[in-house]
Amino acid sequence: MSGIAPADPASGSGTSAVGTVPEEPDDLALRLVRALVCAAVEPALGGVLLFDLEPRLIDPVARLFAGILTGAGQPADTPLVLGATSRDEDLWTRPRLRQGPDGLSFRIEPGPLIRADGRPGAPPLAVVPDLTRLSVAGMRAAVQLVGADVVVVEHTGLSHAARPRTRWLAVCRSSDAGRLSPHLLDRFAVRLSAAGLNLPPADRLLGRLPPAWLTAVSQGVPVATVTDDVLERVQELLGRDRSAPGIRRELALARLARTLAALDREGTATARHCDAAARLIGLAAAEPTQPAETAICPETSPPPLPRRGPLPDDGHRDRGGPANEDARPRRDPGEALLETEPAEGIGTSPGGALEALAGPFPEDEADVLRDFAPLRSPWQRTAGPAAARGVVIGTRRARDLRDLAYVRTVREAAVHQRLRRTERFTISPVDLHSHVRASAPERMLVLVLDHTCRDEDWDWQDALTPFLQWAYTGRAATQVIEVGAAEPADELRAESFAARSVLDPRVLAALYRPAGRATPLAHGIEQAAGALRRAFRQQGNGLAEAWLVVVTDGRGNVPLRVSHTGRVSGPVAAEGVEDAFKAAARISAMDRTRLHVTVVDAAREPYGDLPFALADRLGGSVVEGRAAQGRGPNGEGGTVER
Repeated sequence: MSGIAPADPASGSGTSAVGTVPEEPDDLALRLVRALVCAAVEPALGGVLLFDLEPRLIDPVARLFAGILTGAGQPADTPLVLGATSRDEDLWTRPRLRQGPDGLSFRIEPGPLIRADGRPGAPPLAVVPDLTRLSVAGMRAAVQLVGADVVVVEHTGLSHAARPRTRWLAVCRSSDAGRLSPHLLDRFAVRLSAAGLNLPPADRLLGRLPPAWLTAVSQGVPVATVTDDVLERVQELLGRDRSAPGIRRELALARLARTLAALDREGTATARHCDAAARLIGLAAAEPTQPAETAICPETSPPPLPRRGPLPDDGHRDRGGPANEDARPRRDPGEALLETEPAEGIGTSPGGALEALAGPFPEDEADVLRDFAPLRSPWQRTAGPAAARGVVIGTRRARDLRDLAYVRTVREAAVHQRLRRTERFTISPVDLHSHVRASAPERMLVLVLDHTCRDEDWDWQDALTPFLQWAYTGRAATQVIEVGAAEPADELRAESFAARSVLDPRVLAALYRPAGRATPLAHGIEQAAGALRRAFRQQGNGLAEAWLVVVTDGRGNVPLRVSHTGRVSGPVAAEGVEDAFKAAARISAMDRTRLHVTVVDAAREPYGDLPFALADRLGGSVVEGRAAQGRGPNGEGGTVER
């Protein structure tokens, strides 16, 4: 097919080496191309969601899908790529400059998502490389368009009503499926686990299909009839699970069975087509109800889907049990400080392997937290257009004179200077380019967790809940800095990671990490100061509010020079505590109109005044993490302002 570009050898989908036999497509590759043909034939199956597809295969799969949509002998259109910067005005409308009898004028036309609605030709293709990072505008567009019978767009100068023709190809990790909105996931009727996909060249894949399947994309197929037996078989395949809201899964499987029957030139869909649809998307097919005298051979039964085991950090959640005491590693008091065991990955933290969930519905097994309203845009407090904030990630043709990319504009103008034949360097409106910026968070939460101050009698999550709730409701970016954790990569240094929100599984794993021996508190506060300084410098006025929460008892036993050099040269005495105070003084000089600082007191004796002294250096307040004897009136805890 001429609509499919040549395969890239570096992507693993190119031709085989000279002198070797071409590898035949495996079952997963054949199921993928069959699923793409079904999505191209049936508009109700226009959403294809691939789980755990390798990033290097996204472009070959997109070109394969675009070639199927275009057909043989026709050039394939460039797919529309959607990501974190997709905006409503970029998806639904498109301004055009027209030359009329009265001069130049602007005209609003349908945008790239709806430009092919009601028109002949191949349907366009929208590609989402990472569905979890899709912008709110892109998610809302997918909910409104994928599988819909009609879409109505009313805009200034545009009134559009037609059936959507755009096909969607989205990629997502199965472990992150639980973070997405159920309304968004249900729109993708064709789901397939693409873990371990070996994609051969497109012509070899399409050659394994019946010729009638490829002609059906352009010529269409008659609609097959769906009987009651098909609907009953669909419910058996899905396990008659009524806990899931809606019936979109049943509709998707029934439509897929109906499409397979139509592609096979059969007028009625049967239970056989339902089983074929279940095998196509990787759904474990349950055996149909049979008489009692009919025995089912064990070897003919499909293997059960692998279930997700307990989380790696489940053993740290029950901290009061005796089993946890036995599992905790015991160290010899005379053991050297630098001799540690290899670091063990927890969850999706650095060093931990990502877990792939089986089946077309991994969101049922994913044990992650989900946003309350993922399809609702957060309230914007910062004045000015949203497009002018955030980190620059690219350029595009300018639609106005705001946020111009001067280097790209001059470079585009320089290319056409000889053709314009002007004496001076001339910049035309077509040369203007503006920046493309990633969405910038307006809030930020920085957590400094001292694991050595927590024991089995205190769960610091209760003290951190108000701050975590603030970060969740405000969709704040999160920076977690860990000090004194057991078996780190380096005991003498603090470890940190950045998360998009507090719903990141690494944040929950960090709250229940076991304690170690060394406490590089000064290095942790120094890293917190650097993270805040970078956030305020890079985001500019976009960062409206930030919180620094330090949970510690103030007993830092690793000086800052030791953390920087990695060498212990003698007794440290109180040098680690003094270095922590010096690092905290740098934070107190920051913009206090947007930065709030709080120290959560672990209430440990002796040296119970160290958290208060640290709060004085930071210029913040102290929150009593747990009730301390003799502290506060009537033994009550609370917030102590210093």
